[in-house]
Amino acid sequence: MTASLSAAAAGFGTGLSLIVAIGAQNAFVLRQGVRRHAVLAVVAICALSDAFLIALGVGGVGAVVVAWPGALTAIGWIGGAFLLGYGALAAHRVVRPGGALRADGEAEGSVRRAVLTCLAMTWLNPHVYLDTVFLLGSVAADRGAQRWTFGLGAVCASLCWFAALGFGARLLGRLLARPAAWRVLDGLIAVTMIGLGAALIAGA
Repeated sequence: MTASLSAAAAGFGTGLSLIVAIGAQNAFVLRQGVRRHAVLAVVAICALSDAFLIALGVGGVGAVVVAWPGALTAIGWIGGAFLLGYGALAAHRVVRPGGALRADGEAEGSVRRAVLTCLAMTWLNPHVYLDTVFLLGSVAADRGAQRWTFGLGAVCASLCWFAALGFGARLLGRLLARPAAWRVLDGLIAVTMIGLGAALIAGA
């Protein structure tokens, strides 16, 4: 029992350390949470995607992923272009704000658009495969018989983080009640997305 708890705790800590870093996915979840739009769908996609990728890593698929450098390069180019485009849209909102929220606080735009954007943010980033599948998988392998317990801890970390980020972001609603505050948030998102997009393309 102690070994299982230790493995789960290690998995939780390792998973959290990889997820919490500022990135495109976290920035998107934060914005959706502040807007209170499609939050449950976005959180579910992020958490379930991580769970699937962690399971692949723990199951030993990491070596196969690393053996496909061409696929990772293609994902890097596509994901980089997508992030650049999303960053440009955020920058446009900084220059021309307005219409971001309706009176009831729910953002305009369809749930489908939010879902597709979230899927792209999650699956068009080659680092998610290297970090979640390969790195976590390698660390889990060192746990031997407890590797799946380690993986379960990492899955729990992912679920807790995205739920806290998505549903906790609404606490910033009062702070972001003024259009100027939204321009600051969109400016930070634009810088993050464009920077990450450029880095993906440069490293592809």
